[in-house]
Amino acid sequence: MRILQLGKFYPIRGGVEKVMYDLTTGLSERGVDCDMLCACLDGGKTIELNEHGRVICVPAWKKVAATMLSPSMIRWLRKHKDEYDIVHVHHPDPMACLALRLSGYKGRVLVHWHSDILKQKTILKFYKPLQNWMLRRAEKIIGTTPVYVKESPHLVDFQDKVTYVPIGIRPIDFDASKAQEIRAAHSGKKLVFGLGRLVGYKGFTYLVGAAKHLPDDYMVVIGGQGPLKEELEQQIISENLENKVSLLGYMSDDEVRSWLGACDVFALSSIWKTEAFAIVQIEAMSCGKPIVTARIPESGVAWVNEDKDSGLVVPTCDSKALADAIVALTADEEVYRQYSSRSKARYERLFTFDLMIDNILKIYNRK
Repeated sequence: MRILQLGKFYPIRGGVEKVMYDLTTGLSERGVDCDMLCACLDGGKTIELNEHGRVICVPAWKKVAATMLSPSMIRWLRKHKDEYDIVHVHHPDPMACLALRLSGYKGRVLVHWHSDILKQKTILKFYKPLQNWMLRRAEKIIGTTPVYVKESPHLVDFQDKVTYVPIGIRPIDFDASKAQEIRAAHSGKKLVFGLGRLVGYKGFTYLVGAAKHLPDDYMVVIGGQGPLKEELEQQIISENLENKVSLLGYMSDDEVRSWLGACDVFALSSIWKTEAFAIVQIEAMSCGKPIVTARIPESGVAWVNEDKDSGLVVPTCDSKALADAIVALTADEEVYRQYSSRSKARYERLFTFDLMIDNILKIYNRK
């Protein structure tokens, strides 16, 4: 069985590309021939992962509305289409869908439905007929949570072929000494960690606002960069939160791991369905951290973090509710210990790397 993971771009910057890459590595490590075809702006290249797996990057003209324009993807797939038993398309990616349509590929097609197209409504208007062709063509449509694929308006007519495979990761391996250094630098503080691009849908204005309602021995720390940095800095100053909120800016992978190891609670304040799963939640769970998230309509975020199990789920756009949930998780040591234990257990039950590969193989093998 030869598999092609198709879509998105390289290097890896988001959740879709990470899932593609992890499936390629995980399957190839088990001896399944699996390649990943994607587009990049710095020219074509092939990365050999092992004897069974490659990442094939074809050149792209430019990136428009989160989509790589890459005629090379079409040409490559037309040339190599007969080498694969399954093409596993990762959506949303109009370029990948177009390449599949024009390739003449006749084999099995699976569609991984990571999220609806939400922001690029003009593109969706023209892309929707091609999207519907892809959904009709697909043998299975794979979501990352049962909630998202059930609630998506685009999948209403395709529920008979919908299933889901939760994203899985290897547990976060953090440097305990570096985590301890962070804790020592914030001695006496309960650390609330948030992470992501500083953009509107992440809801960081509400996480900053939550600090107003937290006792003085709490510190909210947000990692990431983006266009709302100055706005958040002004909010911190205007609300006199300089001693309770810190924006760390860009963080390396090692720094992120250290903070996941050091924090008491991970807070996901996202407010829009653009946040479909939030892999960072399960990264924090693998470290045994209780989670606070907002209940986003039609999103799978609150399924990943089950309310009163791995953490607490609160209404969106509500700073006071975020703060109350953070305190509820941390004010009592025994309550905190129980949530921490359940968070780690939920990760181990649903979100491990091996389980994701097992579940994908069952679909490939039609089990």
